[in-house]
Amino acid sequence: MKIIFATSNQHKLREIKSLVIPGVEIVSLQDIGFEGELPETHETIEENSLEKAEYLSKKFNTFCFAEDTGLIVDALNGEPGVYSARYAGETATFDDNVNKVLSKMEGQKNRKARFKTVITYYSQDAYVQFEGVTEGEILEERIGNEGFGYDPIFKPEGSTKSYAEMSLKEKNEFSHRKKSFDLFANHLQQITV
Repeated sequence: MKIIFATSNQHKLREIKSLVIPGVEIVSLQDIGFEGELPETHETIEENSLEKAEYLSKKFNTFCFAEDTGLIVDALNGEPGVYSARYAGETATFDDNVNKVLSKMEGQKNRKARFKTVITYYSQDAYVQFEGVTEGEILEERIGNEGFGYDPIFKPEGSTKSYAEMSLKEKNEFSHRKKSFDLFANHLQQITV
């Protein structure tokens, strides 16, 4: 079974491909020659995930899944949330976004935060969604050089390391993306048996 993963983010692709599902081949937008922008016009992670999956599935008339992830910081009233990838502006880099969070969190005692991922599997005009959440905290400074995005300033509950200090294998023990993907993989195994 071949499924398109609606992303051009190579970091996300690498994380998802590290979570192997027997008998399922995951192909990226690059693999199918898609170079356009995927729509993300909604105010929630769930809606954006669905929009991307539906758009691609209908365009290529095939199975497709998309994910949308947000960092939700309590002291920032849930920001950056659905705007995590462009928190510091439409052309923001990972560094710009991290700097903005660190700046807004300066002096905050409440460092609680969570990563939330929603995967949407879209097939034949029907869809299913799978959610993964990892609770943690925002660090006061960057620590580590692995991963991407907000990884250097996020420490998951139950760990002494930031995501950016972890190998991909270690990160998958805590990962919000892996939690949602495990639910998705379980669903796929049931429908392909």
